[in-house]
Amino acid sequence: MSALFNLSGKIALVTGANAGLGQGLAIGLAQAGAGVVAVGRSDPGETLARIKDQRRPAAYVKADLDSIAALDQTVDAAERALGPIDILVNNAGTIKRNDALDFTELEWDEVMNVNLKTAFFLAQTAAKRMIAAGRRGKIINIASLLSFQGGIRVASYTASKSGLAGLTKLLANEWAAKGVNVNAIAPGYFETSNTAPLRADEKRSREILARIPAGRWGVPSDLAGAAIFLASSASDYVHGITLPVDGGWLAR
Repeated sequence: MSALFNLSGKIALVTGANAGLGQGLAIGLAQAGAGVVAVGRSDPGETLARIKDQRRPAAYVKADLDSIAALDQTVDAAERALGPIDILVNNAGTIKRNDALDFTELEWDEVMNVNLKTAFFLAQTAAKRMIAAGRRGKIINIASLLSFQGGIRVASYTASKSGLAGLTKLLANEWAAKGVNVNAIAPGYFETSNTAPLRADEKRSREILARIPAGRWGVPSDLAGAAIFLASSASDYVHGITLPVDGGWLAR
């Protein structure tokens, strides 16, 4: 049974792997045997060190994911570093908070460009290579509870994550028969920099915890199991899902 989840010999490209959820995802995939290329603006030194502690290959490709201009070059660099990409994790994201009445075009575009536009075109870039090589591939998009719910004061984030869940289904429809699985993970309330303002607000934090059946905020390592499942042969007949990892939030 363990062979179903074994990622030995696979190479994963993980965006935004320097900290938080991306770090947890990258380390989890390495624990299952994958080599990992971390892609993003910030040096993921701690992440790479922890992957190498697992005796797995690791590399860093510096890239500005606000723009799609250099995505081919980014994937080229990743493949030169460790080899052809078998697994893509579209994790990099950003968030802006403002009342909908005051939300600006800049706040809208900054979030949509990273969270949705780059995620789509990076998936396209990776899938083209996987399909052309006749190589089975796994693409995992990191969605959100706001792929299912509306939220407040995060208009562009909600739009981007709702759109990402929809794109996950569309890409699955188009690429499943070509050997590429496209699925998503929707993290719940996790201890990351994005949720720092919520955790600092005692009333809001208390309200959030009261709704989570697990009774705690998630930590990045809580995502590892879902990521390994969706990256491995165990999920070969799973296409187009958005899997919540939320401590039971959506069940309430």
